[in-house]
Amino acid sequence: MTISRRNVLLGATAAAALGPMAARAQTNEVVIGVIYPLSGASAQIGVDAQKAFETAADIINKDYDFKLPLAKGEGLPGLGGAKVRLVFADHQADPQKGRAEAERLITQEKVCAVVGTYQSAVAVTVSQICERYQVPFLSADNSSPSLHRRGLKFYFRAAPHDEMFSKAMFDFFDDQKKKGQKIETLALFHEDTIFGTDSSNAQLKLAAERGYKVVADIKYRANSPSLTAEVQQLKAADADVLMPSSYTTDGILLVKTMGELGYKPKNIVAQDAGFSEKALYDAVGDKIPGVISRGSFSLDLAEKRPMVGLINDKFKDRSGKDFNDYSSRQFMGLIVMADAINRAKSTDGEKIREALVATDMPGDVTIMPWKRVKFDESGQNNDADPVLLQYIGGKFVTIFPSQAAVSEAAWPMK
Repeated sequence: MTISRRNVLLGATAAAALGPMAARAQTNEVVIGVIYPLSGASAQIGVDAQKAFETAADIINKDYDFKLPLAKGEGLPGLGGAKVRLVFADHQADPQKGRAEAERLITQEKVCAVVGTYQSAVAVTVSQICERYQVPFLSADNSSPSLHRRGLKFYFRAAPHDEMFSKAMFDFFDDQKKKGQKIETLALFHEDTIFGTDSSNAQLKLAAERGYKVVADIKYRANSPSLTAEVQQLKAADADVLMPSSYTTDGILLVKTMGELGYKPKNIVAQDAGFSEKALYDAVGDKIPGVISRGSFSLDLAEKRPMVGLINDKFKDRSGKDFNDYSSRQFMGLIVMADAINRAKSTDGEKIREALVATDMPGDVTIMPWKRVKFDESGQNNDADPVLLQYIGGKFVTIFPSQAAVSEAAWPMK
C-alpha cells in the first residue's frame, strides 16, 4: 500500500469515527434562500426586505449583546459557528416566477431553507415547491389564512394571519362602541388575489358574528389603472368605516381617487399592506391623517424593551428607515429559521422541520409584541398578538389593545 493511499484511508476512518461532529465542523456556512419582489411595482418592498434580512444575518453572524436568539457569539454554535449566507431571488410579484425561482434556489443554489415572499399569491407556489423538495419554508410576512390550511408539512408562519388581524379590528370596534362611538356600517374594499379575498371573507364572517352591517363589499383588479367606479360605489355607501385590503400602488391610487371624487371616509381601518408603507404616506399621507392600520410591530415597544430600539437603529443604518410591520416580520422570520437550523445542528430539511415544530421562543426575546413563537400542527403561530396603529403627526402610534397602547385612538379620524 502506498503512503498516499494509506493516508486517505486513515483520514476516512477518522472522519467516520467523528461522525456528525466532523460534518458540522466542515460546514462553514449555512445557505438560506430569500425570495421577494426586487423589480417591478413592488420592488421597494423587496429592497427594504433585503435590508431587514441582512440586518438579521449580521446579528447572527457577529457578536452582539442583545437578548435575542443567536445574537451573542458568532454564527450558529450548533453547527460549529457556521455563518448564515443569504441568496436573494426576485419573483417580480409573479406566482409562476416565484415557483421557478424557488426551484432554482433549491436545486442550483443548494439552500437548506427558504423565507419569503410578501405577496400571498406567490407564497402559494413557492411553498408548494419547498414541500416537493422537503425544504422548510417560513412565510415571514404573508397574511392569507388559507396558506397554513393546505396540509403542508414544511410550511411555517410565525406572524399573524388576516383572521387574527381582522379579529383585532373588530375587538377595537366593540371597544369603541362601549365608549359611546357610533360604528354600525362597514365598507370592504379589496383586491382580487388570495390576500384580498381571504381578508374580505374573514371580515364578512366577523361582521355577521359581531352585528355590523356590510354596506359595500367591493373587489377590484389588482394593479388596476383606474378605481373611479369603485370609489363612486364607496362614496354612495357612506359607511362608518372603510376597510381596504390593498398593496402600495393600489392604496395610493385609492386615496388619490377619493380626493378627486370628494369622498372623505369617516374612518379608515386598513388591512396593513400598502397602508403600512412609507411610500404611501410620502405620496398621500396628508390626505388621510388619522388612518388606522393593523400590524404586528410597533416601535413604541422600544420604550419597554430597549433592545428593539437598538436593533431598529441597525436596520435604519442600512435602509434609512425605521422598522415597519413588514420589515420587522422579515427580520424575525430569519431569526426564527436560523434558530431552528441551529437547534437541528444540521442542514437536512427534515431535521430543520423537526426543530421548527419544537420551537418555543418567548416573546420577550423577539422584537415583536408577541406572547411567544410556537407553531401548531399546521405550522401557524397562534401567539402572535396583533396591534392597531394610528397615523398621527407623521408617524404611527399604538392605540390598541390597551396593554400595548401608548395613546388613545382619535376617533373619528380627523
